[in-house]
Amino acid sequence: MTNQLMTQTRASTTGWVLAILFVVCNSAWADETCNSPYTSRLIKGQEDYVQVWTLGVEGWGDGSDKLVTIDVNLKSKTYGKVVHTVSVGTRGEAHHMGFTDDRRYLWAGGLDSSLVYVFDVGTDPAKPKLVRTIKDLSAKTGYMGPHTFYALPGRMLLGTLSNTRDNGGVTGMALYNNKGTFVAKYDIPTSVGGMQGDGYGYDIAINPRKNVLLTSSFTGHANYMRALGSLVKDAEAMKKFGNTMVVWDAKALKPLQILSVPGAPLEIRWSLKSGDNWAITASALTSKLWLIRPDPAGKWEAKEVGTIGDPAKLPLPVDISITADGKGLWVNTFMDGTTRYFDLSNPEKPKEIYSKNTGRQVNMISQSWDGKRVYITSSLLEKWDKAGEDNEQFLRAFTWDGKELKPAFEVDFGKEKLGRAHHMKFTAKGSPRASLDAPAEVTALLSRR
Repeated sequence: MTNQLMTQTRASTTGWVLAILFVVCNSAWADETCNSPYTSRLIKGQEDYVQVWTLGVEGWGDGSDKLVTIDVNLKSKTYGKVVHTVSVGTRGEAHHMGFTDDRRYLWAGGLDSSLVYVFDVGTDPAKPKLVRTIKDLSAKTGYMGPHTFYALPGRMLLGTLSNTRDNGGVTGMALYNNKGTFVAKYDIPTSVGGMQGDGYGYDIAINPRKNVLLTSSFTGHANYMRALGSLVKDAEAMKKFGNTMVVWDAKALKPLQILSVPGAPLEIRWSLKSGDNWAITASALTSKLWLIRPDPAGKWEAKEVGTIGDPAKLPLPVDISITADGKGLWVNTFMDGTTRYFDLSNPEKPKEIYSKNTGRQVNMISQSWDGKRVYITSSLLEKWDKAGEDNEQFLRAFTWDGKELKPAFEVDFGKEKLGRAHHMKFTAKGSPRASLDAPAEVTALLSRR
């Protein structure tokens, strides 16, 4: 069998399995709303731990990037405390993480080193272990800066930010199996059917019911590893940010459309409400909310539907978190340290109904599935974080009653010399509380691939 035919066969088989597993996975009560829909063994109710992927700071501890585990169970004697850390022994601009489909392993990456770290969080989530370091991403693909780690059945799809040729933003996605073996690469297109794009990458999000994968776009290593103050004064460099999103056939991993979304569209969130068929993103440089949905003819389109803060003041929207019912959206803006909540009852007209200053700088936001708990971290990028007293580094936990964010606890990552707090994931004690097994025919098929 030729390599091309083998790739096509894998893609077709993967698509069929994904559609089945989507039904399996979504029949359970999940723990957070930004996981891949193919992640099984989901948590019911209260999470026990928050794992924080943390950028090392020279002079703080061993100075390396590390996975920090914080106890968040209200009934625990160590509630709100750090209970474990795992250092990777190097500093490579730790950024994002993602679970494998069976939720037993957490993949995490560095935007500078292009190394991928695999942590065992299933055996004992209170004490994760580093079990594998994947070092061949750049050699196999020419990509660098792994950003998004997205679970597929037996596979991990990695979205990257840059390339090894010129450290620019033209990049792609890399597919690995769960054991860390490289499978295939997929370039982000610069044109599709006459539609022009920039080839830039950032986030990945899939709607299996509609067989649609969306990718967004940011910038390359030459920009994101540069001091922000210097970068924004460089007119040529500021032109090298993504202004597009790509619509893909999720089964075949084939690009279908390029959408114009000016201003670096970052995180993508599909509405999880049954029957909905839309996703939303925020553009960092223009401070806009964009709705991605089919037009009346069934062709996908991107539509600007809202403004975040005062764009003239460059609030810099970074992370977003959608509610489980698709009716609300949390948005963090880095520069003004503000957390905003938008009513998405009408996704065509998002309405800001709440805001709160939650830090001098804020980045990631993770909300529990039941909407009662919200966690916020502070760091964006080492050379983009603020200086002096504004350089707060923390995880802050809040309760949310639908009207007000109320502080629950805080971990000061600077005081504890842990590093710069970035991405978060939830885990639970023992075996995950709502473990689901795939149908026998799906398990058998996966074992043959």
